[in-house]
Amino acid sequence: MTLPSRPLVIAVIGGSNADEEALSLAYQVGAELAKRGALLVCGGLGGVMEAACKGAKAHGGTTVRILPGSDPVEANPYVDIPICTGIGHVRNIIVVRSGRAVIAIDGAYGTLSEIAHALGDGIPVVGLKTWEFSTHGRQPVGALIPASGLVDAVEKAIAAAQERAVKPSPLAKPL
Repeated sequence: MTLPSRPLVIAVIGGSNADEEALSLAYQVGAELAKRGALLVCGGLGGVMEAACKGAKAHGGTTVRILPGSDPVEANPYVDIPICTGIGHVRNIIVVRSGRAVIAIDGAYGTLSEIAHALGDGIPVVGLKTWEFSTHGRQPVGALIPASGLVDAVEKAIAAAQERAVKPSPLAKPL
């Protein structure tokens, strides 16, 4: 029996109070992911999350929202599948673990926590005008993958996700 192929899932994270540049980038990232057949998962509220979902939906994509609350009506109008957790910001872990790779755009401390959880779990994170990290003036091993623009971010995220699908992270625990 042949199992159906699954879509590549990419998480998009970012600030809920983003500026116009970040919103435009998020919309275009969502659109690029949809054009390439990737499923977009996010926190599903406003800002970067809504803009990415809007871009994906405008180009025929599918969007999943991992909600902090218990009411599916909280989801932005561009979400196909709202998943209510009722666990608040703890849902950030679920958002990043749901993607084979993560694209971080802009963001405040919630985005920073998502980046930290993803990197700690060996999930590749592509950064687009978001947090930068250094230890003693050097970028640590396994830190954010910098992107020069939105197409570069999508290409790097898809490549990292595909590589991860073939070769599991060394941090992944066997079942």
